[in-house]
Amino acid sequence: MINFNYDTRILLRHWWYDYRSEVCFALVLAALTVIGYRLSEHIPEQIFETIVNPVQYICYIVVCLCGAVLLLRHHEDIVMRRTWAGVLIVWCVVDVALLCLRFVNLTTIGVAGSEPLISASVVIGNILGWMLYIYPTQVLRPGWLNWWRGLLQVLPLIVLGVIDMFVDFDLRPIIALYPAALFVTLCMHVRNYRRWCEDNYANMDNIDVQWIVRYLAMLLLVGISYYYIIFSHAPSRLFTQQWLMLFMLAYATEQILFRPDPWARSISHTAPQQSAVSPTAEADAEEEALSDDVSADEASPQPEPNEVNAQRQQIEQWMETARPWRDPNFRLEDLRKVLPKNRSYLSQLINSAYGCTFYQFATRYRIAEAKRLLEADGKTKMQDISAACGFSSPTVFSRTFVRETGVTPREWRNRG
Repeated sequence: MINFNYDTRILLRHWWYDYRSEVCFALVLAALTVIGYRLSEHIPEQIFETIVNPVQYICYIVVCLCGAVLLLRHHEDIVMRRTWAGVLIVWCVVDVALLCLRFVNLTTIGVAGSEPLISASVVIGNILGWMLYIYPTQVLRPGWLNWWRGLLQVLPLIVLGVIDMFVDFDLRPIIALYPAALFVTLCMHVRNYRRWCEDNYANMDNIDVQWIVRYLAMLLLVGISYYYIIFSHAPSRLFTQQWLMLFMLAYATEQILFRPDPWARSISHTAPQQSAVSPTAEADAEEEALSDDVSADEASPQPEPNEVNAQRQQIEQWMETARPWRDPNFRLEDLRKVLPKNRSYLSQLINSAYGCTFYQFATRYRIAEAKRLLEADGKTKMQDISAACGFSSPTVFSRTFVRETGVTPREWRNRG
């Protein structure tokens, strides 16, 4: 039998092993931001207006256009990719318009000179910034954001911009800080998203919350940079903010293009196959089913206490005989083979019976098997042990083993 006493001290002691890449990413991004601001101080205003800024807009257009085409032509037409493709298309159109205005000398867009930005420019910039919140909202709260909720989020920006035209009081700080409220709201849902992933998947590789944290960190830096250029009088104040945005759009597009959508995968795993349905209709049906499925999960009844012991024995017997956790794609839905219940019921059953998430539940079987293989044979390669235990890669195996045991697999083998 597996010991299910969960030692949270190991998680706290080895958090650096799990999150070092995120910490390094944040430090590098912050360093690039500081370097960019320092460089912008040495760019003559004339060169920035005639060369640097137009080049930045051209790069925007290329990245957004190519990214949107790649996302829309992807063989998996899922909501997450269509959402980001729509954001890129809007940014591309806006940048084309701004570039055309600049070339016909109608405006310099009021961002590179010494004057502060007017409220209208702040409102337009914030609306474009609001569009960057659509993707994480779709990931963290699938099916929640629709056209009228989006309108309600944008409406305060427009109202504040109109009021600022008729009052002497400067409302730009309030307008600029409005997206911060949306940012805080998204951060509050990150923990629930992680819990949902761990309750439904035995493998967090490429679908965990760390990518969303990275995305939100980029949003925060871009927001701080934008707030600076609103009130700064530096001639080249837009330089760093533009390159930060370009990096964010390119990096996010690359990640979203190859990153699976856990919500869509969970829905498609149990949805009936309908070959006669067109890809667009299928994607729309997936979005509707996803929203309904989340609502159904929230309303699902709790497992009865008198049923928990019997169902726990069924699950443990199946886990030890069939050993489904050896499959890297093992997920909560697979428990339906022994318990024909809905996903929310199975998740609550694991939580109440073992005091952990489904991911932690499956991980303990995998770690127990890994310990057995490490102690049984001192010559088996780590790659073979990783595959035999159901880990997606040796790196994931090593990271998980350290988190659960406090030592690396090699150290465990040598200690035996």
